[in-house]
Amino acid sequence: MNTTAPWPASITYNRAERQLRITFEDGAAFCLPAEYLRVESPSAEVQGHGASTKVLVPGKRLVSVRAIEPVGQYAIRIVFDDGHDTGLFSWNYLHELGQQQQARWSQYEQRLREQGLKRDP
Repeated sequence: MNTTAPWPASITYNRAERQLRITFEDGAAFCLPAEYLRVESPSAEVQGHGASTKVLVPGKRLVSVRAIEPVGQYAIRIVFDDGHDTGLFSWNYLHELGQQQQARWSQYEQRLREQGLKRDP
């Protein structure tokens, strides 16, 4: 069993495509759209204080990343152009977001439909 935390080999942000590309030393590589990162932010503002209190964040289709700031040796802070900047994206969480992207995105879109909300601002 591999208990080593994932470690990023490279992190780049493509402004034109609004995507964060992260490659890990274990060979995993993910392209994570800014919208996906914003609606899955690890901040308490989005995650609440448990799975049942997670906040649905609509209207972020056009959100972009203004800045990416390192936080120690374990995370990055992503500053979004809508002013959100309180989530610390750890290497583990970014790896998890990449691995679970399809399932999480499907759940997000389903929740939007159920509540009559849209991705567009």
